[in-house]
Amino acid sequence: MTDANKKPISHWPLLMLLAVSVLVNYMDRGNLSVAAPILTDELNLTPERMGTLLSAFFWTYASFQLVAGWLVDRYDVSRVYAAGYFLWSAATLGIGLVGGFTSLLVLRLVLGIGESVAYPAYSKILSSKFKEEERGLANAVIDAATKFGPALGTYLGGWMIAAYGWRSFFVVTGGVTLIWLIPWLMVAPREQAADKLLTKGPGWGAILSKKEAWATFFGLFCFNYNWYFLLTWLPSYLVKERHFTMTMMAFYSALPLTATAFATLAAGWYSDRLIARGAKVDTVRRRFLITGMLISGICLPFVNTPNHWLSMSLVMVNFIGIGLYTSNSWALTQYIAGPAASGQWTGWQNAIGNMAGVVAPVITGFIVGRLGSFQLAFVASSAVLFAGVAVYQWMLGRVEPVEWTDRSPEAAAQ
Repeated sequence: MTDANKKPISHWPLLMLLAVSVLVNYMDRGNLSVAAPILTDELNLTPERMGTLLSAFFWTYASFQLVAGWLVDRYDVSRVYAAGYFLWSAATLGIGLVGGFTSLLVLRLVLGIGESVAYPAYSKILSSKFKEEERGLANAVIDAATKFGPALGTYLGGWMIAAYGWRSFFVVTGGVTLIWLIPWLMVAPREQAADKLLTKGPGWGAILSKKEAWATFFGLFCFNYNWYFLLTWLPSYLVKERHFTMTMMAFYSALPLTATAFATLAAGWYSDRLIARGAKVDTVRRRFLITGMLISGICLPFVNTPNHWLSMSLVMVNFIGIGLYTSNSWALTQYIAGPAASGQWTGWQNAIGNMAGVVAPVITGFIVGRLGSFQLAFVASSAVLFAGVAVYQWMLGRVEPVEWTDRSPEAAAQ
């Protein structure tokens, strides 16, 4: 059969395969948070040291985004992604085999390097394979997996840690999930090579000269402060301050993440429908971002109320706001940057945005260690979210896709 007669592989099954990998990605990065209430006691770690371990992942995850963005825009994105997947899974498995602060710190750094390829690769593939009116849902599927991953990891971790100890949790989640590489290497290389995703886009200088690029960078930082604060410290908050059991912690940590997953799917589908009916892309995407951040920012200062039911309800509403934001955040970036620059733009955006993952766990650990309470930590996260609303409303404003004209030798050399 000739190439012309071959039936093209649908991009939706490829999306499902990506979604599974995203679920594993976020389960692996959140495993330490789930194990933290037990691990801190066994290894005699202070809140400050645990904050450092939770933060360490983001040191390399954020800094290596620039390298990852460059790689996926110039080489076979599927193979770059496979290498990163293998590296982060191996690091997760390794965490279950070591027992000291230093070795844990090193493996968290390796985990960050491996996972740094993820979002530049996702953005490159989605911007090249999906139409504008499909990207809200496509990004929402990816984002839903980022919520189901921690939810599954929390449920699984709560059960496994209680039954078999924290080490078995890391060994199983890091080792078994390597099976994903088999279908990926069988399907994705042919898919990406056939569609010629390998393009040489504008250089870093051209991207960094755009005001709208910096607005997306800062906006993601403000959102991520809240997201990583909750992802890394919510389990400890529920156990240490609200005195939940590990089983209760697993349920009340995973339930909001599940709600976020459904919220992001609904928001992604609805935003696509609005665009398909003729609404302006940037207006639709930006309104979802701002609305989600406002909802989360309003709820956070009141989460620490003594009433358990009210507190958990506010956590749920906060996570629904997160879902409204995340389904449209990367779709907006892909709209502005286009396929030629989506990998590198995403790399820079995720590098700067994920510095919040470095800052939020450490600041929270400092606040909790000094004050013995999470109240100020919730207020600080709310303030950062409101700053993000200002970025999207006034710094970003109305935008159109960038027409890349930078083809200088200096740009190409990057």
